[in-house]
Amino acid sequence: MQTHTGLSRRSLDKSRDLKVLQYARTFEKTETRKPAMTPQSRADRSAMLMYSRDAACQDLGIVVTAVGPGRAILTLDVRDTMLNGHSICHGGYIFTLADSAFAYACNSYNQLTVAQQNQITFVAPAQQGDTLTATALEVSHTGRSGTYDVTVTNAEHQTIALMRGLSRTIKGQHFDEDTAQEDPL
Repeated sequence: MQTHTGLSRRSLDKSRDLKVLQYARTFEKTETRKPAMTPQSRADRSAMLMYSRDAACQDLGIVVTAVGPGRAILTLDVRDTMLNGHSICHGGYIFTLADSAFAYACNSYNQLTVAQQNQITFVAPAQQGDTLTATALEVSHTGRSGTYDVTVTNAEHQTIALMRGLSRTIKGQHFDEDTAQEDPL
């Protein structure tokens, strides 16, 4: 029996069976692949790997409290050894906290990224015993360049410093996403 296309019913059945088989094979391939890494799991894994090698943050007691794509929150407790001659927190420690938050935010995409330029404005002094929080947020990310704003506050939410960081992505990744597990470390 011929159809309107000139093919026999048997040819159509074989063609349909072949398409079903091709679909099943495609489905099997996608089912056996591990799920793609989510942006959040990528940011978490990148931060954990960075922190494991970040002797400066670990030594100063800087803690990564949250990360996400293009953002990071880090904290630091101001100790007596961090005070300057005016008995306030030395600006270098505040800058280090802000710069570290910037680093974790711009490295959250699993691309090695470094600071190109940073500018900080100290708004108010931080005191011994203050817990400082640096919140870094991506403003722009185009090609290899990124712009991030970092706000450093104390526990009373008073702004201590404002920083703008410019980043540049370089060659390399923190981890190979093809071999990484979905769950970070």
